Amino acid sequence: MQRDFQFYIVPTPIGNMSDISYRTVEVLKDVDIIACEDTRTTQNILNHYNISTKTISYHKYNEQSRVEFFLDLIKEGKKIALVSDAGTPMICDPGSVLLKSLRENNVSVTSLPGACAVTTFLSQVPREDETFIFVGFFPKTSQKAEDLLSKYFDTNLVFYESPNRILDTLDLIKKIRGNVCVALGRELTKLFEEIIVDDVENVIEHYKTGIKGEIVCMVYPNNKSDDFDIKSKILNLKQKGFKSKEISTILSTLYNLNKNDVYKLTM
Repeated sequence: MQRDFQFYIVPTPIGNMSDISYRTVEVLKDVDIIACEDTRTTQNILNHYNISTKTISYHKYNEQSRVEFFLDLIKEGKKIALVSDAGTPMICDPGSVLLKSLRENNVSVTSLPGACAVTTFLSQVPREDETFIFVGFFPKTSQKAEDLLSKYFDTNLVFYESPNRILDTLDLIKKIRGNVCVALGRELTKLFEEIIVDDVENVIEHYKTGIKGEIVCMVYPNNKSDDFDIKSKILNLKQKGFKSKEISTILSTLYNLNKNDVYKLTM
């Protein structure tokens, strides 16, 4: 017999409908309300497993207004499950506002283990160590993207990206980090699942005609850290308004480098 909680955080399949646990089905049948991003998407899963529990929308546009509503239901003795459209709630999905209020009101909360695109992806790609940084969706502004790529040049950098932006993102990675190794996974657990690990130039070439599906990507640390460190310093100085000639003078003086070599790196 399992302990009863008032609020359940419940993962749903990220692609393959069979990737769901017995406990997940039991909990979704047992609770009184299922809070979901899109009731239509969740209903497909519920229909597949003959679950008739009532659903109610909970997404980033109404999460604040739903808090009191859910707290009132819980005070009435109702049990609630939170699901996202796919994967584990709270991982790039709404829920933080609600969870904070539940904790403040001493509501008993538990989370079920289950599908998550990040861990599914990382379990298929080789890494020298267990360290990685997950940043959610890749920044849309070039400045924030450049800052991110420069900041984590020595760590496995993992992010989500949309198929219509991934080629531009890979081009930016090449510009900032050089021909660094990347891993890209798409359509995880689905029929056309694909994982590719290669230099970013080759990955760009592989997908030059287009790419479809949900994407998880990882940028490996740069092998030539000294060389990239100079490039990082160049980028930082450019962001502060220094010109190429000024940058080459500054860095060659500070680090005993060839001025012409540094100047070439600024171009």
